[in-house]
This record gives sequence, structure tokens and C-alpha cells, in this order.
Amino acid sequence: MQSTVAVVRVHTYVVEPKNLAEFLTRRTAVIDLIRAAHPGLVATRLIRLEDGSYTDLWSWESMPAIAAAFPLAQSPEATAAWSLMSNSSASTGELITDH
Repeated sequence: MQSTVAVVRVHTYVVEPKNLAEFLTRRTAVIDLIRAAHPGLVATRLIRLEDGSYTDLWSWESMPAIAAAFPLAQSPEATAAWSLMSNSSASTGELITDH
């Protein structure tokens, strides 16, 4: 079975526990906004690490799909969600294997 995911964007950040519920609501709104305009977003996974930080994996069909959706990362909805994060970083990589 061949995966439809070609690219993964990995975000790491911290969200204060008191802001988590609001962040999750805002994050979902951003995901819904992006998916409505750009179906190349295949999946998202949010992982709480043992140190309390988060890793957020966004799987995409291609680099052009990410590029097309990137302006929405500057939208008011995204800005509201990202305002609840600190110590954030992101990187993008090509999926090599998917077992």
C-alpha cells in the first residue's frame, strides 16, 4: 500500500496548561480552515511529550500543497491559535518510509 503522504511538517512548542482547552479549539479551527481550502493536508497528530511540550505533525501530499496553504498560517484564526504557544519551532521533511 502506497502512502498519500509525501511531506511532514513538524512543529514543537509549549502551551500553558491553563490555555490548553482554548488552544485545542483554535488549532481545530485552523485545521478546518486549511482543509476547506487545501485538501492536500492529509492528517494532523498532536503529541504531548513527557516534559509537557508538544510535537504537532502535519502530513501533506506534497511541497506544493504546503506552499499553497502557507498563507493561511498567517490568517486571524492561525494567529489566535499560535498566540497561545511559546518556545515554538518548525521543520519540514520528506517522508522516506512509512511502514
